[in-house]
Amino acid sequence: MQQGTPQPEYEGKFVDVDGTRVHYLHAGSGRPMLLIHGLVGSSANWRNNIAALARDASVYAIDLVNMGKSARVDGLDGSLKATAERIAAIMDALDLADVDVVGHSHGGAVVLTFAAMYPARVRRLILFAPANPYSRSSDVMVRVYSTRWGVVLGRMLPYMPSPFQRLALGEMYGGTDRVTDRCLREIVEGLRSPGSLEHVLGIIRGWYGEMARLKQTLSRVARVPTLLVWGSNDCTVSLVSGLRLKRKLRGAQLIVVRDGGHTIFEERPEEANRIMLAWLAKHPLGATRPTMRHARNKREIAHAARAVRREGTATALGRLSTGT
Repeated sequence: MQQGTPQPEYEGKFVDVDGTRVHYLHAGSGRPMLLIHGLVGSSANWRNNIAALARDASVYAIDLVNMGKSARVDGLDGSLKATAERIAAIMDALDLADVDVVGHSHGGAVVLTFAAMYPARVRRLILFAPANPYSRSSDVMVRVYSTRWGVVLGRMLPYMPSPFQRLALGEMYGGTDRVTDRCLREIVEGLRSPGSLEHVLGIIRGWYGEMARLKQTLSRVARVPTLLVWGSNDCTVSLVSGLRLKRKLRGAQLIVVRDGGHTIFEERPEEANRIMLAWLAKHPLGATRPTMRHARNKREIAHAARAVRREGTATALGRLSTGT
């Protein structure tokens, strides 16, 4: 992971949302944009992206309730629907009518649910490897942490020696060498905060049901301009699932970052920023929503997946990016 990226300027703030204190990072002015972190993340994950996006937008990187610096609420409903409703409430508290939304991993699934529930409040979506019903990469993790012994292990992980923690995160980042000390420390501190770990384990226990419900709502998002960004080495949410998701979201474009892991925006922030800004420039507000060609059958998806595995070249990645 890049270590020398200059730290952007942003301001940490709090807003009261139905009696719950929600923390967010803010920078810029203009059209509003929300950044939604992943399952064990926080607003700090976007630190190297906020400044670039804030050149043309008013950026709000949110700490979801029970994570980051936001309040902890015992027994909080962690379902995709309830989390999406809380995002709508946060927007109301910030006086935001409609927004562009960037989401990552589980946060991407939350964003898809939000877009399906509140289509009038969403303009454009950028999703980094969103959790989706077509990915089987995390099945072992979900099954393990849904067991009694898995819960015990999960509660121990934040207090294990850092080499074990780094090893656990290495798969997500595409290699232990990409996990910076700062990122590791922030994730561990977040999970040690009372209430956070139990909240995460609760989400994992309900994973399959939530993905099944998400699958039923995806057609409602099909016409929203959407950019999907995936690392070719993502072991957390499979690239093959991204191909299937692109097929379902007919207006989506898929860009594959070669040798990237699960957190492209942290691993290679400058490249991620270029991708996001270029796509936003090509999809200005008020433009007609794209109607890209629908994938014709499962063989086309399988062919594209084989191309990625076989070629590993710009040719294969370019084909995926353009939908050819």
